[in-house]
Amino acid sequence: MAEPGPTPRQRIVAGAADMIRRRGLNATSIREVARHAQTPLGSTYHYFPGGKQQLAVEAVRLTGDTVAAMLRAMLRAGPVDGLRAFLALWREILTSTDFQAGCPVLAVSIEEPADDTRPAIVAAAAEVFGGWETQLAEAMRLHGADPATAASLATLVIAAIEGAVAMCRAQRTTRPLDRVAAQLETLVAAAVGN
Repeated sequence: MAEPGPTPRQRIVAGAADMIRRRGLNATSIREVARHAQTPLGSTYHYFPGGKQQLAVEAVRLTGDTVAAMLRAMLRAGPVDGLRAFLALWREILTSTDFQAGCPVLAVSIEEPADDTRPAIVAAAAEVFGGWETQLAEAMRLHGADPATAASLATLVIAAIEGAVAMCRAQRTTRPLDRVAAQLETLVAAAVGN
């Protein structure tokens, strides 16, 4: 028996995350998200009575949960191999979208919304970034890294990857990500004693 597909609500959230990662928050409207998710506009307002703010917060959380699950799976092989796999995933995202897709969590963090929705959306982004940092730091600690070094290095990894992805999109090349990857792998390997 086939697994059921995503619900209309799930398609809307995923569609919003996809549009935000490609176009940013301000350029993403509820109407366009409904069209992109192939759901009726009324459904969007039914599922998200809080409007664009609620939808953006849920899109950020979906991205956070998705990446956290991928990181968990990748880090099982160890921090260095997990980091390599994560960087390879970003390389694939960038090249397969012709450098049009970035991270929706970063997008909502740096963009000034046109209304008063910023606090809730940025709080969701901060929570997601913090969760990723904690997850990476814990993986490094479990593999022998000093706790303070692991925490600092986890922050560096997230910040460097997010910045590299933004540079790759602007320059339309994976060179910034490749350079960052080499340095991060060296630092993580040293921290865990590989």
